[in-house]
Order: sequence, then structure tokens, then C-alpha cells
Amino acid sequence: MRTVPPRRASSVRQHPVLSRLLPRAIAWADAQSQEICARGAPLSPQQLPLAIAVGVTRPELVRVCEVNRVPAPEDPELRETALDLGLLGPTMIGITFGYGIYLMNGHVTNRLVSHECRHVQQYEAAGSIAAFLPVYLDQLLTFGYDDAPLEVDARSHERDQA
Repeated sequence: MRTVPPRRASSVRQHPVLSRLLPRAIAWADAQSQEICARGAPLSPQQLPLAIAVGVTRPELVRVCEVNRVPAPEDPELRETALDLGLLGPTMIGITFGYGIYLMNGHVTNRLVSHECRHVQQYEAAGSIAAFLPVYLDQLLTFGYDDAPLEVDARSHERDQA
């Protein structure tokens, strides 16, 4: 989730290496998911009903890591593309990888948790990170971050209470 739309999404539409980067993006997202699930906390008793309300079918698998900064890919090309697409950057306060959610310290709210849990539901519906990411990245390239259908859907499921 971002609070400001990315400035350079349209320049990425013609990015010549995106299809070549997709396997690396999936590998990085898988690694982030594993890291979060290994060291993250389960949803709190207040967060669990939010996940259920937005359609997560396996909320017991969700793990949350509160961080000061989301780790960026070490791969320079992948990192630059993630910044161009608006996936990473100074305004990003939450991001989801499968059942793993990074939330920025000081920004955890029910609205943010419900938004990110809706992304968990989207990953569940897709079946895997490898199935979700190509669709999500294509939407970012086609519509831009704010108008990407999966982001619109996640925003429409934000809630203050379950």
C-alpha cells in the first residue's frame, strides 16, 4: 500500500527487461514471504477478524513483520524496477508476499491491515506468488498503481473494524 501514486509508472510500460526480471521478482518475493513467515507474528486477536472479513481463507497462516524499512532487492535492476512501479519507496507503508506482510512501524492501523490482508486473499485466489505476481505487475504497468484493479479491490476492502 502506498499513500502517493508512483511518478514513473508510465515510463515502465515500455521497460525492455520486465519479462526477463519476472523470474527474479518471483524469487525475491518468495524469499521475502519465507523470511516474514519464519520471524513474523501471527495476526493479533484484533487483526484476525479483519482478515476473515476481507476473505482470507487461511488467516492462521498470515504472519506480520513490523519493520523500519522493507528490504529492497539486492539486484540493482530489480530494485530500480520495483521503485519505478511504486512497489517500494519512501511512501510505502505495507507490502504483502503470499501469507507474509511487512508493515512499517508507526503506521499499523486496521485500514492498513485489512488492505494488506485483502492482498493475502488475492494471493490465495491466484494460488501462489508465481501466479499472482505476473497479473499484479501487468496491472501496474497497464493502469498505474492507483488504478490497478487489484489495488482498487484492496482499497475497497479497507475497514476500521471487522
